[in-house]
Amino acid sequence: MRAQFVLSEVGIGLRRNLGMTVAVVITVAVSLAMFGAGLLTRSQVNEMKDFWYDKVEVSVFLCGADSQVGSCAAGAITDQQRAAIEADLRSLPQVAEVFYESQQEAFERFKEQLPTLAENVTADSLPESFRVKLKDPTQFDVVAGAFDGRPGVEQVQDQRKLLDKFFRALNAGQVGALIVAGMMIVVALLLISNTIRVAAFTRRRETGIMRLVGASNFYVQLPFVLESVLAALGGALLASGGLVLIKATLVDRILAPSFPFTSFVGWSSVWATIAAVFVAAVAISSLASFVTLRRYLRV
Repeated sequence: MRAQFVLSEVGIGLRRNLGMTVAVVITVAVSLAMFGAGLLTRSQVNEMKDFWYDKVEVSVFLCGADSQVGSCAAGAITDQQRAAIEADLRSLPQVAEVFYESQQEAFERFKEQLPTLAENVTADSLPESFRVKLKDPTQFDVVAGAFDGRPGVEQVQDQRKLLDKFFRALNAGQVGALIVAGMMIVVALLLISNTIRVAAFTRRRETGIMRLVGASNFYVQLPFVLESVLAALGGALLASGGLVLIKATLVDRILAPSFPFTSFVGWSSVWATIAAVFVAAVAISSLASFVTLRRYLRV
C-alpha cells in the first residue's frame, strides 16, 4: 500500500508539472549528451594515442649534396659513414628495428602521402634516412644524443613531437567540451531544484497531512525525489540514444571509412560512457532534490 501510494503521488506530481518535467528532460538530455561526448572524446584521444605512439619512429636524416648544417660540411654521406651509423643504431639496446630508406623510396612514399605536391619534388631533393623503431617511444633522447650532430647526419627527428602538438589540440577541444557540459549540468541542477520547489509548494497541503499522520521525512520526500530521478533518467535515455547515433553514423559510417589510417573508439567505450551518463543523471537529480527539499519542504 505504501509503495502504491508513493507511485500514485509520483504520477500526480508529473502530471501537475508536465511542462517543467519536459523542460527538465530536455535540459538534462542536452547536458548529459555533451558530458557523454566529452567522455567519448577523451576515449578517442586515448585510443589514437595508443595507436599512433605505438607506430612512431625516430628518423635519422642523412647528409645530402645540398645539406647546409655543420655536420654535413664534408658533403653527402659516404658509404662508410652510412654503414657505421646503421651498425651503431642496431647496437643500441633501446632500438627495436632499423629501416633504411633511400632517396627514391622517400620519393615514392612522398607521392603516396602528398600526390598533389609530388610534381614539384624530385627524388634528389629528398634525404635518405634511417627510420628507427624504439622499444619505448619516450627514449628518443638516447638516439638524439648519440647521433645528432654526428658527421653524415643532417637531423634526428622524433615523430612523437609532431603528434604531441596534434594531441594537445584535441585535448584542448576535449576540455572545452567538458567545461560547456559542466555549465549545462549546473543549469540542469538549477532547473531540477526549481521544479522540485514548485512541486513542494503546490502539494504543501498533502505533505502537511502526511506529517500529521506520522509520516517520516524520507517517506514525505520520496515522491519528489523519484519524480526528479525519473525525469533525469528520461534525459539520460535521450542522451544515450544520441551517443549511439553518433557512434553508428558519424564514427562508423563517415569518419572510419574516410580515415582508415587511424583507429576510433569501439562500442565498449560507448557502453561505458552510457553507464556513466545514467549514473550522473541519478546523482545530479538526487543531489538537487535532497538539497532543495531540505530547504523548501518544511511543514
